[in-house]
Amino acid sequence: QVQLVESGGGLVQAGGSLRLSCAASGRSFSRHAMGWFRQVPGKEREFVAAISWSGGTIFYSESVKGRFTISRDNAKNTVYLQMNSLKPEDTAVYYCAVLTGNSYFYASEYEYWGQGTQVTVSS
Repeated sequence: QVQLVESGGGLVQAGGSLRLSCAASGRSFSRHAMGWFRQVPGKEREFVAAISWSGGTIFYSESVKGRFTISRDNAKNTVYLQMNSLKPEDTAVYYCAVLTGNSYFYASEYEYWGQGTQVTVSS
């Protein structure tokens, strides 16, 4: 079993920055790829970014590429999402999750989700 706790969300003006953290406990964190997803009411959970267990493979959605950076610290059992140049359309609840399947890009391939952290970007 893995427990994930996201933090770092909040209210920020457009163009601002936030750094999300996802702290993991339980089963061996460093052996798994991790992902960040986001969701707005009435829509499906959307892939944002993912990172392999070593950090050597990273993916971003086209909508955040060049603005967001995913990283991880296996010694601290934590994965981060640095979000810069935020836009109102980035407003969502952000979730981290553990990849237990094969594809980085689909929520169904992930298990052990956190409770989410709200990010609100005002225009």
